Parts: sequence; C-alpha cells; structure tokens
Amino acid sequence: MNQVLIGREAEKLILREALQSAEAEMVAVIGRRRVGKTFLIKKEYGNDFIFEITGLQNATVAEQLEHFNATLSKYAQSDIPIEKASTWLGAFMLLTTILNKKLAETDQKTVIFLDEVPWMAKKDSGFITGLDFFWNSFAVNKNVVVVLCGSSAAWMIDNLVNNTGGLYNRITRRIYIKPFTLVETKKYFQHKLFNFTNYEIVELYMALGGIPHYLKEVKGGKSVVQNVDAICFSDTSLLKDEFSKLYFSLFENAEKHMAIIRALSTSKQGLTRQKIVEIGKIAENGNTTKVLEELEQSSFITAYYPFGKVKKDMLYRLTDEYSLFFLQFIEHKVHDGSGTWQHLSQTQEYKTWCGYAFETVCLKHIPAIKKALGIGGVYTISSSFYKKATDEQRGAQIDLLLDRADNVINIFEIKFYNGEITITKDQTEVLRRKLWTFAEATKTRKRLSLALITTYGVNGNIHSSGVIETVLTLDDLFLE
Repeated sequence: MNQVLIGREAEKLILREALQSAEAEMVAVIGRRRVGKTFLIKKEYGNDFIFEITGLQNATVAEQLEHFNATLSKYAQSDIPIEKASTWLGAFMLLTTILNKKLAETDQKTVIFLDEVPWMAKKDSGFITGLDFFWNSFAVNKNVVVVLCGSSAAWMIDNLVNNTGGLYNRITRRIYIKPFTLVETKKYFQHKLFNFTNYEIVELYMALGGIPHYLKEVKGGKSVVQNVDAICFSDTSLLKDEFSKLYFSLFENAEKHMAIIRALSTSKQGLTRQKIVEIGKIAENGNTTKVLEELEQSSFITAYYPFGKVKKDMLYRLTDEYSLFFLQFIEHKVHDGSGTWQHLSQTQEYKTWCGYAFETVCLKHIPAIKKALGIGGVYTISSSFYKKATDEQRGAQIDLLLDRADNVINIFEIKFYNGEITITKDQTEVLRRKLWTFAEATKTRKRLSLALITTYGVNGNIHSSGVIETVLTLDDLFLE
C-alpha cells in the first residue's frame, strides 16, 4: 500500500508557503526520533530536492565529511572526480560550486535538505561555521529552501533557532513535529484498513504513544493484546530495547536524562526538581536545568505549575507513553516471551498503569476536551491541585483543572474503565469533599464545575446527577 501523509496540515502549509515565497528560506524542522520528520519533508518536497544528505549517527567528523564528499560527487554527476573537502567550510564551498551549476539549469525554486544536522555538527567540528558561510554567502541570494532537520530538539533550538552568531535570526520558519493525536492515529489505522474501535486505539496509544514508526508495527488482524505482545515482548520486537537507543540517539551523556525519566516514572502526580534529584540520585548542578529543558523540548516530560503556585513549586511529569510503558512492564520482562501481555493485562499493576496512562492521554488532548465542553474559544490555563491531608482536614488531589477566563473552573475526575461507571453514594461524597477542599484552600470566587472523563460514560443515577455536571467519554478525545 502506498504510504500517505496523515494529518500534519499546519506543517504542510508552512512547507508549501516556504516553497512558494519569493525569497530564500531556511526552515528548521524539529521533532523526536521516529516521529515522521523525514517522511513529511520527502512527501512535500521530494520532487524539489536539488541536494539531500542525512548525517551518520555516532560517526567521527572525518567520517561525516567522507560521507558528505561522496554525496557531493553523486549530485555533481561528473565523470571527473571532484575535489574532496577536509573541513566543513571546504565542504560547503564545494556545495556552492555544484549548486551554482545546477541552479543555472532551472528557474524553479528548489530544496536543499540536510537531515539529522546534530549528527553532522559535532562539537568543534566547524559545521556551523560552514553552514553560516553557505547561507550568508550563497543560499540567501538564491531561489532555494534550505531545510535543516534534527531529532535532538534541544540542539536544534540552541544552535540554530537561538543562534547568536552568523546564523542569528536566519531561521525564517520553524516546524515542531509532534506525535500523532488520537484522531490522527485513527486516520492512520483507517488508511491501513484496520477497523479498531476508539477504545482499542486508546489502549494501543497508552502503550505506544502517537509515534508513527511504532504504530507502523501494529497489525490489523490481531487484537490489542496480540499486537502489544508482538511489538513489545517478542524476541524480535521493535520496542524491546528501544528505550536506551532512543535517549542515546538524542542526547549526549544520556545517562542523566534516563535517570530523570526513571525518577518521574515513580510518581503519578509529578515531581519537583528537588525530588527528581533525590529519587534519581542525580548530582545537583547547573546541568540539571539544561537536561530538564532538553527533555521538555523533546516532549518526553511536561512542566506545569500546580494551581496557585509559583516557580519553585513547578512539577515535572513523565508524559511519554512508551517510556512509562517500558519502565513499568518491558524492562524486566523482555525474556518472558509470547503471552506476556496477556498475563500482565490481568494484574493490578496493569489497572494502576491504565489510570496514569489515560490521564496522560487526556492531558495531551485538552483542545479536544475544550471543544467537547463548548469552550474552544475561551482562554484557559490547565494545572493540577494537591493538598496534603492533616489531622484536622482531609487532603485532595485533582490531576487536571481548567481555569477559565469566563469565571469558571472545570475540575476533572478521570477514570479508565472497560464499561459504564456507576457512581455510588460514598463516591459522590468524596467528590463533594474534593470540591469543597479546593474551594476552601484556594479561596477562589469562580464557579466550580465538575466533569468526569471516562471511557463509556456513567450509568446515571441520583448520586452522579447531584455533583457531576458534565460527562465526557473517550470518543470526545477524538474530536478535531
């Protein structure tokens, strides 16, 4: 089946506008490994490439230059071997010579695609100097689009988007490729003629996330349990040992990044920086801030303020589905073989994980939640709330609330269940106390509106109708 590009409408528009503009463009495309950056660029620009190269992972500067020289020779299409560059400045000078000739043969706007730039631009390699020369002395005056792509979001932002040298303010457009949403995942499966229900899609999403390369492993003729078994637990599975490969491909000295991820996997509510250092047994220094920023920029973690709190109270939460699933289930069970997930999905550990993973999915689909509530155009700030219990007062925990500009606060109760939920009298009292505790602790004057997000809704009775104003189902998370 011919592969089609699912979703990415805003990203495609940016690329088309760059190609149609009347001036040279430098486009930075940023996104984590396996998220579909290269596929997007090749689908949109494949017929417009005048030069294309992908950096080599874990290669030396000499090896990168040898690869660049070989690629230049291919694009030169000359019987006479071209001179080989021994520096990046020399390599980009050769590239200008070759492109000058090729551009003279066309009046169409063309694309120069440099993929996995961070792999080529080793520290002190001179790559940025060469790229600086190439753009400022050549490309900026030509009818071209220069696309710079990389999986290391932190490197791309620090060295290209926020460059303070010769490339300062030279990025004309930037694209951040995010994992698929639930509705994009559904469209992807529909294109492959897989007839999964929304519930099954959410089950797969909680384990694999919206990473296209992972979703590509899903087979339509298998159940969710069979798919997860094959993708995560078989001897030949893609995701059995993806965890360390993933982080080491994105970050130098990735041990600290992985330690932070492991620390965050222990907490459902999220952790402060101090707690991360303590639980992860991490050396506290200025580098910790940078590592946290890199993980956030790469969409592995999310930083947020609890309701009414300040910067020192910032919490970090692990929001990469695969990383959580790996640490919870795969890491110590990779040799259990076929049927592993069939067994694990019947355990209490599975039920606990489902609750956390479903909350994470909801947090990533706030635009869909707002649309379902009819407040898509209302400005909101999302946060959480936690009050520790004392001898005198009960505590309360709210994993998601939306503080609205129209004087309302939506407070959400999130439950993952395989059928309709029945709210008991005792549960109703717990919910009432939660609202009262929040109002008392925050002194808010806004109206509180309790909403339940669950899989198949509520089996309505006198208890649920007295406190829950709105019920959303997982189908609402698929709204566009």
